Amino acid sequence: MTSQFSEKQRLSAIQRLGLLDTPPEERFERLTRIARQYYQVKIALFSIVDEERQWFKSRQGMAIPETAREFAFCDYTIRQDKVLIVEDAHADPRFRRNPYVTGEPHIRFYAGQPVREPGGFKIGSLCIIDDKPRNVSEIELDVLRNLASIIEDELERAFIANDDSEYIEVSQLGRAIHRAQNVFLTSSHERAAFEQMLSDFLGLTGSEFGLIGEVLRRPDNTPFLKICSITNIAWNPQTQGLYQEVERRGMVFENLENLLGKPIETGDVVISDDLSNDPRSGGVPAGHPTIESYMGIPVFSGDQLIGLVGLANRIGGYDARMADEMRPLLHTVGNLIERKQLYQEKRENQKKLEKAANYDALTGLPNRRRLTDLFEQELYEADQRKGSVTVCFIDLDGFKSINDEHGHAVGDAVLKGVSQRLKEAVRGHDLIARLGGDEFVAILRDVEDPRVYNRLLEVIRQPISFQHYVLQLSASMGVAIYPEDNVDADLLLRHADQAMYAAKESGKNRYKLFDVESHLSRKERVRVLEQIESALEENQLELFYQPRLSLQNGRVDGFEALIRWHHPDEGLLSPAHFLEHIEYTEHARALGLFVLNTAVSEIKRFVSQGVPYTLSVNLSPSHFLSDQFQSDIRDILGPCNREVRSRLILEVLETTALDDIDRVLENLSFCRSQGVDIALDDFGTGYSSLNHFRKLDVQEIKIDRSFVSDMLDGDDGMIVEAILKLSHSFKRRVVAEGIEHPAVEARLIELGCESAQGYLYSRPLPLPDALAWAEQFVWGTHHDPAMQS
Repeated sequence: MTSQFSEKQRLSAIQRLGLLDTPPEERFERLTRIARQYYQVKIALFSIVDEERQWFKSRQGMAIPETAREFAFCDYTIRQDKVLIVEDAHADPRFRRNPYVTGEPHIRFYAGQPVREPGGFKIGSLCIIDDKPRNVSEIELDVLRNLASIIEDELERAFIANDDSEYIEVSQLGRAIHRAQNVFLTSSHERAAFEQMLSDFLGLTGSEFGLIGEVLRRPDNTPFLKICSITNIAWNPQTQGLYQEVERRGMVFENLENLLGKPIETGDVVISDDLSNDPRSGGVPAGHPTIESYMGIPVFSGDQLIGLVGLANRIGGYDARMADEMRPLLHTVGNLIERKQLYQEKRENQKKLEKAANYDALTGLPNRRRLTDLFEQELYEADQRKGSVTVCFIDLDGFKSINDEHGHAVGDAVLKGVSQRLKEAVRGHDLIARLGGDEFVAILRDVEDPRVYNRLLEVIRQPISFQHYVLQLSASMGVAIYPEDNVDADLLLRHADQAMYAAKESGKNRYKLFDVESHLSRKERVRVLEQIESALEENQLELFYQPRLSLQNGRVDGFEALIRWHHPDEGLLSPAHFLEHIEYTEHARALGLFVLNTAVSEIKRFVSQGVPYTLSVNLSPSHFLSDQFQSDIRDILGPCNREVRSRLILEVLETTALDDIDRVLENLSFCRSQGVDIALDDFGTGYSSLNHFRKLDVQEIKIDRSFVSDMLDGDDGMIVEAILKLSHSFKRRVVAEGIEHPAVEARLIELGCESAQGYLYSRPLPLPDALAWAEQFVWGTHHDPAMQS
């Protein structure tokens, strides 16, 4: 960003060029035409960035002649020394809400090369614009740079030609009036307009010093003078602070009982060519260089005196006719002062409206609306610097009781106190906002030490004194961190809000980090539950079958049915992707019925085809323990004969058997009465007692794959051996799951394990493939090729 002083110099340089508001010229038109045709864009412009607008000296494809500077892409261009490239304005927080992006001409792509005047100031740009996003490299923009260089050459030639010209006084006055009118019509920043006009007054009259002031009145109608523009004398060591003071907070002359105030008192032009002997002298700021001659000219609006132009130290002194000749320019000064007053009133009203819309009235902190804009900018800048942004959602604990007990005045004082403490507890570039009620948000950059969060809570815990009350309160805080939680500003705020509620549920007066992994799991659960019903209705679910091998005779004796989901978007999904999300919902029973009905149908087919296979299915824990389980089994097996029932094995997780032992024992007994066998699945993971093991009416034990896969090393081998001995003691069959290596198979045979399944033999397959595999199986030659590689 350029300094305020250099910006004024830049604006003066633009005025010296004399290009503003002049007709199109072929020397510039041909260059913008070339740029538009070469890059095949909708728009090409030679834009000059004035104080409050950008004006197009040459435009191709743009209907309007100028725009407000606050919406000008070119304003960003003149702040840097190279091409500004915006590949997609919709994705850039600086421009996404720009009215020329959201509306005509719907800018999406922009590239602008700064254009300098002969003195070196960047006055505008040569730019190309399109309504579609584009990717361009720096090298591809060499033509744009070269065309901008030609424009700079043209500006230099014109400047040199004009510099050699001689102007008579009337011509100079006309140009000054033109500039004044131009500033009046195009600028809403009155200081720059007053600076320009004071510069013209000094140039026209040959004066060394000058000022333009606004005459204001106190409530008692006595006048005082407020300086709008004064000669920059900061170069003088004796008066270094004067000009800066005017720039910083304005200058006011209260005492007008002197030469400075005489025109205000009389309404007449006042001239003094010998101030050293003039009894009216006085009023000059302390330390100002000596003033030898002076002319004060009152400025009117109608009959009302509203301003003053003061000029000093003209060689040869002043003449009243000079003031008369400058009346047209003085009239413009009056118009500008009037407009300044109107604009000031408008700006004050606008500021009030903006503050009401964007800032909390009680604390002065940004509100939710303002926070959204600031937050998006923080995220954009974090991406640029490869940093992080932390969102702290803060809710006061027990604030309602303070309001109820002490009244809203005390409550408001507490909120203001908390807001001030939070602002003082964070760094200058961090943000504190109030969302409403007793909810605050802190946006922190690049937090490296989590103790920062406790510090925020600690400042809230400090006692608050108000009138004769000493109040103590605490806060609960939720924390979300970007880009670890890689979502937009709105979702980050919601995630921090969720974490805050978790902090409250944990006992308040603490903070909780948003758990991204748990959130994603919950999100996935919602997604699965939304889709599983249609999956059942549209036959997207299928049972795959993994062969089970008898280790005693080397034959396939059955299969385990394992569910798969043919997802229309994600392909074939294993149970790990969806079963845990369905469990303990209404869909668990529907899925269980699908598995049981499908399995029974396949067993009937085995019987009719004369193949001797059993089929085991996994029972949903929630379905097995439900009130409907027994009636569901009765309905499914009702039409089935003894042989079909004897080939069905229902697998119950060991952990399920420990949930409700009485219900488990009852349902196991019921299943046995229906002629089906029960297998205790994943045995060894549930820490069941020997007493439970003895009571459970199961015919088969399935050793969990976690023990089998590592049984050749360490304690897992002893655990497998112990399970086998225990099961055999209770006359239970044993199936080892997850066999992947021949050495494991050999050890299980040695220990007397009856059956086995695993990738060593075959992965789960669709039924036709599983039956074909079983038919061709020869022990020792049909290991799964994938496991042998």
